[in-house]
Amino acid sequence: MTKKMWGGRFAEAATASVEQYTQSESFDRALYREDITGSKAHARMLGATGIISPEEAEVLVRGLEQVLGEIESGVFVWKRELEDVHMNIERRLTEIVGPVGGKLHTARSRNDQVGLDFRLHVSVRLDVWSQELARLVDVLANRGEEHANTLLPGCTHLQPAQPVSLAQHLLAYAQMFRRDHERLTDCLKRVRVSPLGAAALAGTTHPINPALVAEAVGFPATFANSMDAVSDRDFALEALFCGSVIMMHLSRFCEEIILWANPNFGYVKLPDAYSTGSSIMPQKKNPDVCELMRGKTGRVYGALTTLLTIMKGLPLTYNRDMQEDKEPFFDADRTVSASVSIMADMLAVLEFQPENMRRALDKGFLNATELADYLAAKGLPFRDAHHATGAAVALAERKGVRLEDLSLEELRGFSELVEQDVFAVLEHEAAVRRRALSGGTGPGPVAAQLTNLRSWLAGLR
Repeated sequence: MTKKMWGGRFAEAATASVEQYTQSESFDRALYREDITGSKAHARMLGATGIISPEEAEVLVRGLEQVLGEIESGVFVWKRELEDVHMNIERRLTEIVGPVGGKLHTARSRNDQVGLDFRLHVSVRLDVWSQELARLVDVLANRGEEHANTLLPGCTHLQPAQPVSLAQHLLAYAQMFRRDHERLTDCLKRVRVSPLGAAALAGTTHPINPALVAEAVGFPATFANSMDAVSDRDFALEALFCGSVIMMHLSRFCEEIILWANPNFGYVKLPDAYSTGSSIMPQKKNPDVCELMRGKTGRVYGALTTLLTIMKGLPLTYNRDMQEDKEPFFDADRTVSASVSIMADMLAVLEFQPENMRRALDKGFLNATELADYLAAKGLPFRDAHHATGAAVALAERKGVRLEDLSLEELRGFSELVEQDVFAVLEHEAAVRRRALSGGTGPGPVAAQLTNLRSWLAGLR
C-alpha cells in the first residue's frame, strides 16, 4: 500500500473500506487547475521570501506546469490511495523534480491549501454564472422590446387583474436576474480572499508574504484571522444562496411558461427543441425542460441545506466534515449554469401569441380599476367609486358582456358622474398608456427600463 505523506507516526495502514470512505480524489480532482495555480503562486512566494531558493522555486513551477499538461492531456494517473487532488499532484511533482518537490508544502497546510483551491474554483464559476445571467437579461430585453405593444392580463392570485404589456412582464424577470447578477458581484468580494498562510490554523513561523500569493492568483485580499481562514465556508454558503435565488427566479418563470403553453391560455408555442412528446398521446407537446428546471431548483436548495447542516455544529477550526463541502457546490454549479444558459436559449426562440393574449383581456373585467379611478378623479370618494364599479361588474357579469359593453345609461345608473368619455378610459390600451409613472407598464416607463438595462449591460462589457 502507498505510504501516506502524513504517515510518519502511523504503524498500521487504514483498511480498504476506510480508504474508500475517506478519499476525496474521485471528486476534488475537479480542483486540479486551481490547486496548481495556488501551488505555483506559493512556490514563487517561497522563492521571493528566501524560504527556498529562487532556482528551486522555478523548478517547482516548471514541474507543476508539467503536471498540469499531463492532467489535461489525460495521461496523468490518479491514485485513490493518495486521498485527494493535493496529494496526487504533490506526489507526481516529486516524481518529476525529485526531493525539491518535498519543499513545496513548506509553510502550508492542506487546510489553507484547500481553502484557496475552493475559493478559486467558486470565483471562476460565479463569473460564469454572471456571464450567463447577463446574457439572459439581454435576451429578456430584446424580447421585451419586440413586444412593447403586446398586451396581456396581469394577474394577482393567478386571477386576471389589470392589463399590462408583455414587455413589462418580461422586464420584471430581467430585474430579478439583474439583482442576481449584482448579488454575485457582491458575493465575489468575500470569495476572493486568500487564506494561504494561515497554515493548519495558527499561521506559520516561516517569513512568508501572503499578499504575494493573493496578488498572483488575482485575489485583492488576504485573511484577517488564521483560525477563521481555514474554517470559513461562508463564501460557499453565500454562493449557494445566490444560486438558490437564481433557481427560484427561473422556477417562477418556468411556471408561467408552463401555464402559458397550456391551450387554455395559449400565450406561447413551445419550440420543438425544448419540448418532449408523450409515449401514448400523439398530440402532446410537454414543457419538460421547464418542468425539469422547476424541479432542479430543489437540488440547489438541497446543496445549500447540506452545507448549512455540515457547518452548523463544527467547532474551530478545520474538521474533516468540511470535505463534504465540494460535491454540493459542484452539483449546484452544474445545475445553475446549465439552467440559466438553457433559459436564455429557449427564451430567444419562444413563440409568443399576441392574439390569444389580446383575446384574454376581454375576460375578467381587467378594466374595472379604470372605472373606479375615473370616478375617483371626478371627485367620488374611492371607496364609493370601488363599490359603484363592483356593482357595474356584477351587472355585466349577469348579462354576459364586457364592462365596456354596458350602455352609458346603465353605467350612469351607478353614478351620475359617468359621461361619454368613460368608454375611452375603459380601453385596455388606454389603461396601459395611462400608467406613466416610473416603473409602470406605460410605454414611457417601459422604454426607460430598456434604456437602463442596455446601459447596465454595456457597463458590464
